[in-house]
Amino acid sequence: MHDWSLRAGDPLFLTLAADSRLSTPDYVNDHIWELEPGGGEPVALSLRTTYGLRARAMRLFLRFSENGRAVIDPAEFAVGPRLRRFYPNFLWLEFSPFENLEVSTEYWVPESHALAGRVTLANRSSTTRQVRFEVCAALAHLDGQNMMPIQQQMVNVLAGGTGGLFPVIFMTGGPKPGPGPHPSLSLDLELGPGAARQFTFAQAAEGELPLAFELARRIAARPWEAERARIELLHASSTYEIHTGDVDWDAALAFTQTAAFGLLLPGGEKLPRTTFIAARQPDHGFSRKGDGTDYPPAWSGQTPLEALYLASLLPGAPQVGRDFLLNFLAVQTENGEIDNKPGAGGQRGKLLAAPMLASLAWSLYQRIPDEDFLQRVFPKLQKFFWSWFSPAHDLQRDGIPEWTHLLQTGFEDNPLFDVWHPWSQGVDISTVHSPGLCAMLYREARCLMRMAKTLEATDDLSLLELQARALHSSVEATWNARTALYSYVDHETCLCLPGRELVRSKGGAASFRPKAEFEHPLRLQIEILTKSHTSKRPEVEIGEYPIKGEPEIIEGSQFQWQSGGLVATSRKVYTRVGRIKVRGLEDKDKVIVRTVDLTSEDHTLLLPLWAGMSDPQHAQALIGRTILSAERFDRPFGLPALPTLPSAEADTVGMSVHLPWNHLVGEGLLAYGFRDEAARLTAHLMNAVILNLKQMRAFSQRYHAELGAGIGERNALNGLAPLGLFLQTLGVTIHSTTCVRLEGRNPFPWPVTIKYRGLTVVRGLEETTLTFPNGAVTTVTETAPVIVMA
Repeated sequence: MHDWSLRAGDPLFLTLAADSRLSTPDYVNDHIWELEPGGGEPVALSLRTTYGLRARAMRLFLRFSENGRAVIDPAEFAVGPRLRRFYPNFLWLEFSPFENLEVSTEYWVPESHALAGRVTLANRSSTTRQVRFEVCAALAHLDGQNMMPIQQQMVNVLAGGTGGLFPVIFMTGGPKPGPGPHPSLSLDLELGPGAARQFTFAQAAEGELPLAFELARRIAARPWEAERARIELLHASSTYEIHTGDVDWDAALAFTQTAAFGLLLPGGEKLPRTTFIAARQPDHGFSRKGDGTDYPPAWSGQTPLEALYLASLLPGAPQVGRDFLLNFLAVQTENGEIDNKPGAGGQRGKLLAAPMLASLAWSLYQRIPDEDFLQRVFPKLQKFFWSWFSPAHDLQRDGIPEWTHLLQTGFEDNPLFDVWHPWSQGVDISTVHSPGLCAMLYREARCLMRMAKTLEATDDLSLLELQARALHSSVEATWNARTALYSYVDHETCLCLPGRELVRSKGGAASFRPKAEFEHPLRLQIEILTKSHTSKRPEVEIGEYPIKGEPEIIEGSQFQWQSGGLVATSRKVYTRVGRIKVRGLEDKDKVIVRTVDLTSEDHTLLLPLWAGMSDPQHAQALIGRTILSAERFDRPFGLPALPTLPSAEADTVGMSVHLPWNHLVGEGLLAYGFRDEAARLTAHLMNAVILNLKQMRAFSQRYHAELGAGIGERNALNGLAPLGLFLQTLGVTIHSTTCVRLEGRNPFPWPVTIKYRGLTVVRGLEETTLTFPNGAVTTVTETAPVIVMA
């Protein structure tokens, strides 16, 4: 078991929550804690929660007193805190509040409503010492009461109230109410030379004080050593211990696995298998409705892109990825459709899932070959694939489907379709053919074909091959040789053209005759700017000729609310516009009519590389001129969402590095033989993650491509370090403790050691040494793909 020695300034991730592998977290009432090594009021080494925003803050911290001097601030300790071990529900730290007084603190979350701590004090001096030890609590409550000492069944405890909860702190050793400035339980200790004392405390919060007291007392009585051993055995059996030439990388990769396991929830009535949430922090975890249907997006379900990424972060627990897939298949309808976001509380996204599930299944099969599993999921995945080609999702019925909603795509801030930013266009996504969607479908088809061949289901191959060719042709037709990138195109005209303004005027009842003619058919975008927040029902009439001809009527129901007003996209395309009439607006409202601009570029347009559908010439140009261009996607901390910004205000959106998308592009680089470039991308992403773990003690949802600063929610799934991409780039796939696949060479500047269940893989710069659990040792020097078995 690896012992760390991480201090302030090192990468740190200090969130604690119930581990779904060892208990059953309460999905609607989950108390999540974070250790803060300094800060707060008072400044202390403290554990903090808000019980899911039912308190402003609840903080637990330790106070040590000797010879009239008391310390709680770690900056005043003789030896500052060092993190020795960490798991999703357990932290172990060591420090010395005074010279030669060593303190070991272990914090453990055994279940959703409780937290426990064990403190060991050891006198390393040659004299007897009188030390006072206190467990302090500071509750900033909401409609409740502060923590205070009370007696419960003749036992001194601390108790308070907030938001319908009653936190209680129980401590072993017969404590008394502490004399310090903060509510505390206190013990006066006499420690002889070399002597040590150990105490346990437990905090529980329930809807009734007696229940909280009983829970805290039960938790404090549990066998600590046995519980810790159970946690450590589980950790050793399900995680990769990775040693690179950089301890910061080692810590970031270890914290990633810890954080990933902390996002898991067990299966239940609503979803049969292990699922996940997208972030877990102290403000999360409480559903006022009591069923989770009021949760924010991070807690309301699993999406295909997030499932694919999270599965890549847990190589030591391959069953988890299978569970994610089986959850999607469990909600499949008779017509093959699968919901985009099924949740643990029965939530549904009510959109068709992004076509990435066969890709997930095939990646799982490549890691752990299991034909029975493949046989089980293949028919359902095939049915799901074909559901994308129904008339509801292929409006032109040309074999090239369209997205229905931006939420399906996995890039919800896409400025071409987004309506929440003033610099976004808000184009109706169903009018556009997306190379990203076609790339996903093409990869799905190829994965299904591989499954069919593996299962000898050859009857299914011809139709899949035919559809794959159609998708391939469609995407290749969007290739722009000038920009070396694929393009969005109109689903009716198959053109990608810049936009131009036709009309800009005040609203009210207005009539315009722009007399505009176009060389190619164009779609129109109508934007209404208004400062009024009252409900509007505008109606816009568009005709090709000033007087004659049947016009297109864009009714109020077709408009979407946008930052600053409303926006709608015409259903028809036009070679000329002779008249535009607007009704239903106020005089101060403004109307802008322009042709749709599809020249927008973003990271989803790189997806054909991941799908393996770029021909070699296009792939070379895409990589060399676009991905590796410092003026476009090649930035110090990863590939940004947008290579150029539509506005300076778009910086945090455009320069956001989305790790799941970067992971896919990295896989595309590897597929085309660009291993060194994939290693370089991995290093850029790792630098962003490490910077935030050092400065913020947290992962971020996204990272700024130029600055590395965190953007969005703390400790979000999408910001965890790209462990899967790192392993693929390293060229190591562990099928089992007796079977390892090696490919290529180690492109990183140092040897890498991976330990897993008694297997050790040392990936050197020139050779790889494998030591199997039975003691057999094998050395491999060739770079061609090879399977090594014990």
